[in-house]
Amino acid sequence: MGCIQTTQVPDVRFGLDEDDLRPKLLVVGNGMVGHHFIEQLCEQGLNERYQVQVFGAENLPAYDRVQLSKYFDSGSADTLMLASVEAYQAKGISLHLGKEVVGLDIESRHLYTSGDEKWRYDKLVLATGSYPFVPPIEGKDRKKCMVYRTIDDLHAIQHAAKDATSGVVIGGGLLGLEAANALLTLGLDTHVVEFAPQLMPVQLNDKAGELLCQKIEALGVSVHTSKATTAIIDGESSTHRMTFRDGSHLETDLIVFSAGIRPQDSLARLSGLEVGERGGVVIDDHCLTSNEDIYAIGECALWQQQVFGLVAPGYQMARTVISHLSSSSKGADSAPFSGADMSTKLKLLGVDVASIGQSRGFDNAKFVELSDNQAGTYKKLWLDETGDYLKGAVLVGDVTDYNFLLNQYLSGSALTTPAIELFQQDADAPLTLNDDAVICSCHQVTKADIVARVIEGDHSLAAIKGCTKAASGCGGCSALVQQVITQTMESQGLEVSKGICCHFEHDRQSLFHLCQVESITDFSSLIKRHGKVGTSQLGLGCDICKPLVASIFATLENEYVLNLQHANLQDTNDAYLGNLQKDGSYSVVPRIAGGEISPDKLIALGEIAKKHDLYTKITGGQRIDLFGAQLTDLPMIWQELVEQGFETGHAYGKSLRTVKSCVGSTWCRYGVQDSVGLAIALENRYKGLRSPHKLKFAVSGCTRECAEAQSKDIGIIASDKGWNLYVGGNGGMKPRHGDLFATDLSTRELVRFIDQILMFYSKTAARLQRTSVWLESLEGGLAYLQSVIIDDSLGLISELESHMDKVVASYQCEWKTSLETPEFLSRFSEYVNPEQMPAFGLEQYRYSRGQRFPVSTSDRIPLINIPLSEDAQLAELSEV
Repeated sequence: MGCIQTTQVPDVRFGLDEDDLRPKLLVVGNGMVGHHFIEQLCEQGLNERYQVQVFGAENLPAYDRVQLSKYFDSGSADTLMLASVEAYQAKGISLHLGKEVVGLDIESRHLYTSGDEKWRYDKLVLATGSYPFVPPIEGKDRKKCMVYRTIDDLHAIQHAAKDATSGVVIGGGLLGLEAANALLTLGLDTHVVEFAPQLMPVQLNDKAGELLCQKIEALGVSVHTSKATTAIIDGESSTHRMTFRDGSHLETDLIVFSAGIRPQDSLARLSGLEVGERGGVVIDDHCLTSNEDIYAIGECALWQQQVFGLVAPGYQMARTVISHLSSSSKGADSAPFSGADMSTKLKLLGVDVASIGQSRGFDNAKFVELSDNQAGTYKKLWLDETGDYLKGAVLVGDVTDYNFLLNQYLSGSALTTPAIELFQQDADAPLTLNDDAVICSCHQVTKADIVARVIEGDHSLAAIKGCTKAASGCGGCSALVQQVITQTMESQGLEVSKGICCHFEHDRQSLFHLCQVESITDFSSLIKRHGKVGTSQLGLGCDICKPLVASIFATLENEYVLNLQHANLQDTNDAYLGNLQKDGSYSVVPRIAGGEISPDKLIALGEIAKKHDLYTKITGGQRIDLFGAQLTDLPMIWQELVEQGFETGHAYGKSLRTVKSCVGSTWCRYGVQDSVGLAIALENRYKGLRSPHKLKFAVSGCTRECAEAQSKDIGIIASDKGWNLYVGGNGGMKPRHGDLFATDLSTRELVRFIDQILMFYSKTAARLQRTSVWLESLEGGLAYLQSVIIDDSLGLISELESHMDKVVASYQCEWKTSLETPEFLSRFSEYVNPEQMPAFGLEQYRYSRGQRFPVSTSDRIPLINIPLSEDAQLAELSEV
């Protein structure tokens, strides 16, 4: 990972002339807001009217501070840069880098910089931003604690992390969680300490904060709330020890403060400009300070007793000043600053979070609240006292409603449906927006602005960013901007790219085909060959494309999903081969094919659950979930399960979950076929298949349908003539009965059709698309699918069958493989250094390579190969 060289940059004084009679405009601060001011100034041609000089305390020109943590991803600041010395020079603007302004004399209109240099101004803009607040904690200076604010700060953190194994961030707000992500990226055992009882206390309420905490802890970050740090002293096992008011303590090697920001108003205080009681340069609606020749914008400014901590309000202030400067010379009225929308959508440590308007509510407000513990999502709407107007919202875990809700909030229009229906919008439905709807609040770009540029020929997100600045601020509106681009192009009859994310212009089906045809088996090769221009050099991917590509590789090659080239592509569940639960623990779900289990295995499950104090539950898919396992305990639990003959149930993956069955003809007086035998055979056949989304099967032994087969992705119902096959059922949020695909099938025909349908689905479905949605999206629907599978209209049958045979033959229990893989097991250790491993460490986790799995005599079905005899109705299977 590279580092930033912050060498002194010489002054650039292009175009300055002592005989130049143009008034002098000085700007103090070259951050995001200061740079935006210069952009707007040049756009309005004011750089021709004024001699403009910009002073930046850092040695680098303006960069994107919002995306600061990306520095650790690429090791370079190049992707963050917003400006260059040459760009300023080309506009005739003097840029002074590494030059701190230390004094301001408002009487003589002079600035003073380090080195006793004096600079006269006619108009002055203060864009000094803010500085990190470091609480007055004993020992903070002596222990050389760091802050998270600039690229130099990141460089210092990176350097310190080389000799550290653990790190703590003091502060659980937006920047604190960004800093925690940086420490996690550097490979440190990461902790977040927050004074408030929850994370992000400014934006989130208690329930949303609690859910965010659970999600972040599940990613390996320890969160400590309601902790007041009293002192930082020498540690015993680590460099530092943080002592807390409640008597507890925490040891760490590295401490980063991110406990909030304070307006950088020192120049104003020294000069006598009016400042607020709690800081901030007081400004009016034109962003003028108490001196008529001095403006203040961004985080250093205080407007109506409010300091704005987001970049969007600062941009609006910059535009207000430009308007005032332009209008004053023309004697016209300027557009005043009237506040700013503070709505924001973020991804913190991979967790989606969004807040809109008054996200914490207000007096007399009505609300609608949705908490889905199983899905790990929380949503709350705040309505006015009449319940007719949306005034705020908070979303955690699922922010697909953000664009719709933001539009509803910004429009200020009354609700036309009950508020609860705002949570039930179709994410794929076209979003209806007014032309004057503000899409990008950072740059105040409306839908009409974007539509006009698309009609002019700007058809990509990058092009729209370049000409309108939309999505180039905080980036939270990128998805909405893309949606407007797509809708406008479709309305013009133009072809629209179906790229899955900013790294690939291909959809999932195209990527699947490319990987298959070109035998691509690793992400680096795929992005180099087929990634968008510029992304292949990074090779990093995102939370959309990495799991998707991992799924494609697993479907095509069926390799161990945590091989070195695949491990960093997996999401949280696949990364640890376990389902993450709301409290940060994991569930353990061994496979119980068809729901059939021997008494010995049932006893073994009970003993293991009792030993490890796990909560047990019979699932709707006829297996047993064991809840409450800590991350570090998973290998021990699975070792015991493997020794008892259990395999992973793949409850964590986009793969086959269960094949539910009734007891069928074995016990039931109504049963006409052996539904249990078929269910076990099918589950063992397809248990290794990775797919676009999870799969659920069911087999009913007669038309009484006790296994509820019609609500499953693959449903099978016995008749006295064979098996009836249903496809595309779904018992989820939008229940759908499966379509009857074929009737009266023999076992051979049934399995052959299922093979082909599953592989065709895996090959052609979109990202995270259930079979129900996939079937409905096929042009021609069920009839088309029947023509492809039954009539072989595409000539694919041989390929699909061969591919399924490969998947079946290459099955492995991922937990058995993992128990034999020390590199995998090390991620479960609480100890960073191998010599610190206790006696019950890796060697006991490791399963003997030569040992065979015990096989229960009740296992009636071979693990891989299934007899397909005509009309034998599983007679051969029952003899096994």
